Amino acid sequence: MTAFGWRETLASRLLEIWYGKHPLRLALAPLAWLFRALVWLRRQAYRSGLFTVFRAPVPVIVVGNLTVGGSGKTPLVIWLARQLKDYGYKPGIVARGYRGRASRWPQQVRGDSDPVTVGDEAVVIARRTDVPLAVGPRRSADINALLRYADVDIIVCDDGLQHYALARDLEIAVLDGVRRFGNGLCLPAGPLREPVTRLAEVDLVVTNGLAARGEFAMRYHAARVCQVVQPARAVDVSEFSTTEVHAVAAIGNPANFFALLKRAGLRVTPHAYPDHHRFVRADIVFDDERPVIMTEKDAVKCEHIADRRHWYVVLEAELPEVFERRLRVLLRQLSNGQKTA
Repeated sequence: MTAFGWRETLASRLLEIWYGKHPLRLALAPLAWLFRALVWLRRQAYRSGLFTVFRAPVPVIVVGNLTVGGSGKTPLVIWLARQLKDYGYKPGIVARGYRGRASRWPQQVRGDSDPVTVGDEAVVIARRTDVPLAVGPRRSADINALLRYADVDIIVCDDGLQHYALARDLEIAVLDGVRRFGNGLCLPAGPLREPVTRLAEVDLVVTNGLAARGEFAMRYHAARVCQVVQPARAVDVSEFSTTEVHAVAAIGNPANFFALLKRAGLRVTPHAYPDHHRFVRADIVFDDERPVIMTEKDAVKCEHIADRRHWYVVLEAELPEVFERRLRVLLRQLSNGQKTA
């Protein structure tokens, strides 16, 4: 079996355990309780001052989740950066640069940066927001790099909810409205990085899909579909309605992307790959002339192997007005010094 085959099999088995009723979850439960205890001890070490916490000289907003895998953080980070600009702030973004192969960190990211070096999500965020962005494994170093080279007065930290070495002023947790918390267990028996009770401490909970009480529903809409080799060539997603297409996704939950295309009226042949998969041409070229539609995150990795058949969907996040009002209240409290982490 190929390396990809092993990853696909392992991912499928984990999903069965985490989001189904696979009996192996019971065998793994003691490890989940051990993991939960270690998570608690680690956090207490930061709270007590045993471990050093970095506090930035500007406010920090952390966007993260409780579960392993995709929940929709990237569209929310893009939305948030744009809103902050509209409010008159000068935002910067820091992120991990997951799967980036840079030899030195942190890395400044621009729209034309190499996704192999800095990570695919970082390139998408840079292109869509046009704000200063730095990636690396240490958020303190990323923030210091931003502040040295850019005029920034507020920081958005992508995927930093469990990065307790960084002090934060606001926390936003993002949930998958379909998968929610799976079987409710921590790793490795379940998908949770922290227990569900952690949500009681965050400032805002955003749900990608149907929201429960106290949560804010985030919706996606396909703003346009762009040709990978010529992004300026953009059409409405309705141009592909009733069309048979190949759909390619290497994200945390490919089923969400496939469902979005089906709701838009496309007839989809799905091709799912592991999150952050490094594509080769054979992965996206099929034995017909049907269009191939992929996520924007995947498209930045396929520009050198794509042709005129390949397109990507530009997704825009939509949040309710009540969420924006609450966000502005919290930002005013920060400005007035009323809120501290």
